[in-house]
Amino acid sequence: MSLNRIAAVAAAALGAVVLVSCGNGSADAGGRSQYETEGDFAKGSPDAPVTLIEYASVACGGCAQWHAMAAPTVDEYVESGDVRYVFREMVTGQYQLAVAGFMLARCAPDDQYFDVIDVLFEQQRALFTAMQQNQAQSRFQQIANSLGFSNEEFRQCMANEEVLAQVQAANEAAVEAGVNATPTFFVNGQRIEPVRNPDGSGQAYGVNGEAMIDDQGPIPATFEGETFERIILYFKDRAEE
Repeated sequence: MSLNRIAAVAAAALGAVVLVSCGNGSADAGGRSQYETEGDFAKGSPDAPVTLIEYASVACGGCAQWHAMAAPTVDEYVESGDVRYVFREMVTGQYQLAVAGFMLARCAPDDQYFDVIDVLFEQQRALFTAMQQNQAQSRFQQIANSLGFSNEEFRQCMANEEVLAQVQAANEAAVEAGVNATPTFFVNGQRIEPVRNPDGSGQAYGVNGEAMIDDQGPIPATFEGETFERIILYFKDRAEE
């Protein structure tokens, strides 16, 4: 099935699919934190004091930027046991690439889901360029081959209506949760969004319209690794009080 065909089928199915679990629905089979739902893809200890949920699309430029700049820092806290990271799919940006990308990730073994997502973010710009040159199909298949998919496995994945329905259902769940842009973050159940700095200069990340302030001052609304380290420590301190 071509990328254009995937998009057409997905659009026709919009609003008509239900959530279908794929495998155990998680890249980490060790249980869920209190902020997770069935079908989430997550990594890190479910007992971590901080659960960071990201709604993202593999075809969203801002999401790729966050994954390049902040995700390595988040992964360090995942490895230390301080963060449970949850990834929720939302179809934004280049529609065909987002749907096909999530389908490919879901067709991979559960423990390789995040490997596929990482590669798709790394290759996002190349995929955008290939799409402009009408070469997206071949470029996407090359990426699939590099991830261990044979040509036949890739074809079967792209033709899998059940996996397509799962991706669409995840997207609808994001919309129902009130998410209207990617990336969107929830930390320990609270949505963090850019708000105006208390002194009126620039923006900070905030909760319920109030800027988050630590011992360094307002936490800036950027995708820097240092910013998300401060966010993690901000919520960790409050979880341990």
